[in-house]
Amino acid sequence: MCGIAGKLYFDPRRDVARELLERMHQVQAHRGPDASGIHLDGSLGLAHSRLSIIDLSPAGHQPMPNEDGTVWIVFNGEIYNFPELRPDLERRGHRFRSRTDTETILHLYEEHGPDCLRYLRGMFAFAIWDARQRALFLARDRFGAKPLYYHHDREAFRFASEAKALLQDPEVEVRPDPASLSQYLTYGCVPSPASAFRGLQRLPPAHYLTCQDGAVRVERYWRLQRDQQAERPEAEWCREIRERLEEAVRIRLMSDVPLGAFLSGGIDSSAVVAMMRRATTGPLKTFSIGFPEREYDERGYARMVAERFDTEHHELEVRPDAAAILPRLAWHHDEPFGDSSAVPTFYLAQLTRRHVTVALTGDAGDEAFGGYQRYAAITLGARLDGMPGAVLLRAAAAGLGRALPRGGRRGGLLLRGRRFLEGLGETAERRYARWLCQFQGSSKRELCTPEFLAAAGGGDDLAILDRLWRGSGASDACDAALAADLALYLPDDLLVKTDIASMAHGLEVRSPFLDHELMEFAATIPARQKVRGFRTKHILREALRGLLPDPVLSRPKMGFGVPIDHWLRHELKDVLQDTLLSSRAVGRGYFRPDAVRRLAEEHWAGRVNHRDRLWLLLMLELWQRTFIDADGELARQRRTIGE
Repeated sequence: MCGIAGKLYFDPRRDVARELLERMHQVQAHRGPDASGIHLDGSLGLAHSRLSIIDLSPAGHQPMPNEDGTVWIVFNGEIYNFPELRPDLERRGHRFRSRTDTETILHLYEEHGPDCLRYLRGMFAFAIWDARQRALFLARDRFGAKPLYYHHDREAFRFASEAKALLQDPEVEVRPDPASLSQYLTYGCVPSPASAFRGLQRLPPAHYLTCQDGAVRVERYWRLQRDQQAERPEAEWCREIRERLEEAVRIRLMSDVPLGAFLSGGIDSSAVVAMMRRATTGPLKTFSIGFPEREYDERGYARMVAERFDTEHHELEVRPDAAAILPRLAWHHDEPFGDSSAVPTFYLAQLTRRHVTVALTGDAGDEAFGGYQRYAAITLGARLDGMPGAVLLRAAAAGLGRALPRGGRRGGLLLRGRRFLEGLGETAERRYARWLCQFQGSSKRELCTPEFLAAAGGGDDLAILDRLWRGSGASDACDAALAADLALYLPDDLLVKTDIASMAHGLEVRSPFLDHELMEFAATIPARQKVRGFRTKHILREALRGLLPDPVLSRPKMGFGVPIDHWLRHELKDVLQDTLLSSRAVGRGYFRPDAVRRLAEEHWAGRVNHRDRLWLLLMLELWQRTFIDADGELARQRRTIGE
């Protein structure tokens, strides 16, 4: 993995300053601690921070040129099929100086231009400077495993792996975007292509960007098709799932540095470890995080899998240390990020990096094979929609849901039952939003001041989700939910969390379930094979039967949960009080003080579990203090640029 950055002035007579590129590199140097490089070509500058994984020699350093120095690349990611691509390029006359996948991309671009992307199997974000055409070409992988921010105005175009690198440029104004912050309150993250900073954007997954003569054009190059579903015996599905997953794991084992795996004890990470063991007989290291609160602790299942596959297993028990972890999370994430599982993910990456440089993970298994309970709820709701008297039945169920108590523990039947029943009174896509969203509609109006809502521009909070649902091309509600998660929840939440946590510690993380060929195959499996009644991931469980321990296969979905509800009532109560309820936070004018205090007091008293909402608001305030306020870390760094 690496960090990339660059700047292009549209006026060829205006030179990019080396000092700026050095600052852009330094602020994201954690992404690539092994080497760094800068290439200047008058009005164009490229910077790179390298985490060496394949070909550790200087020949693999970046920015990397082609043979005559007319085309240059900076690349973040891994291309797993580059050994198969290289021989054809050599036959076409391209000369290689390294054993890297980076050089393969460079020569593919020379041969095919933007069409080079269809050949790549892996995760990537890269920029290519074509000096012959004075054009920049940027691209991002199909699912968004690797980030890519950009900013352009009338004078210049800038890009980087992390937003904080772009904000090192004094020509970039640092301002929050109220519309994006409003979306954050709804989704717990800022949906791409927007960012929390006005003027900064993210290149969406499966898109490329060209910048030439001051014009910027963004185009999609790939889309997951959901209209090719097939009917096959279950045994055939299971056999091919095993074969494809094993291959996706095998090609992700190439590395010139030590390699291991995250192991939560869930089905997905356990399946990856099982396939790693089938592909290698050597030592295999696995890593888990646990909590003293038993209902959140999965270490028992992880140990069971580690014993089954004879791994060298490492564990860490996490306890809240707000003074240490919260400011670091705010700084590394660049944007407000409301997923509390960022905490254990950060600690897990820290633990893993002490032993290996590359780790495999089970990310995206739920989105590929239907692993969330909300998919079962969506499927059941769709069946009820087709029953006689459905309108009256749904209305009565929604009323019952509203009458249920508002408390309940995390993942408990009360919380899930109330959410399901209330949702029956709405359309399928709005029903789905109840499982994914925090503040929207009346709850957002109760929280936010009229001034903030006006600055955010109003509009429908759920329009993004509606558009993704309707545009999915899915044949049923469950498939539409899977498509929406692949387009929003996966790239803007889960993969951001994994990338930030791993890169903060110089760790490369690879997910076999993100393999686009595996995903394309999974999309051909009918949703009823994935979700049967309340049994999620049915076909994947069956495919792994006999390979994984039965208790792992039969356990319900837990997720990478954190005892945030407990922490906010105890260990983090003072932090919440001093940060979220401070005069500094109130003075921003975003929220009604009485509404925020009511959320906190209801949670402290145990009347309502507001853990997700309070965590979301807490991380937003910490982001403001870090990046927006005059005494924040970003402001301090920018003030030193001219010193």
